[in-house]
Amino acid sequence: MKAEELKTLEKICLEAREKGGLTGEHRLTLAKIFGKRFENAWKAVAEGAVKKYVFEPSGRTVWIVVGKERDYQVLPEVNYCTCEDYYFRVLDGEILLCYHILAQKLAEALNRYEQIDESDDLYETLTAEWRFIKREWFEEEA
Repeated sequence: MKAEELKTLEKICLEAREKGGLTGEHRLTLAKIFGKRFENAWKAVAEGAVKKYVFEPSGRTVWIVVGKERDYQVLPEVNYCTCEDYYFRVLDGEILLCYHILAQKLAEALNRYEQIDESDDLYETLTAEWRFIKREWFEEEA
């Protein structure tokens, strides 16, 4: 079932990219698949919370979604996020994607993200901050 849901998301993103927006049908389908996570993702896109950092001269790209607690790094190619929801619900198979990943995919498809150009000199500093994972998450679970 999850593979079908991902294919549906990819199809909707492709159609949204071609049409320049989500249709009402797209929104209903995404709400049915992702529930509250779609609402949160759509809100993040609408509020400009999705950032694409491009480092020069290397051209390295890092996607960030400004979340409720902090900034979260998203790796869209592998559907990975540094948020708590990812670690406790996505990895456990309870849910398909966290809302940060969904927001990144929608923002990219709709070209509704802020691109920030930075020097390669700042890459290590910024990525170390974005990769931060709360130790407390794992200590509480133990």
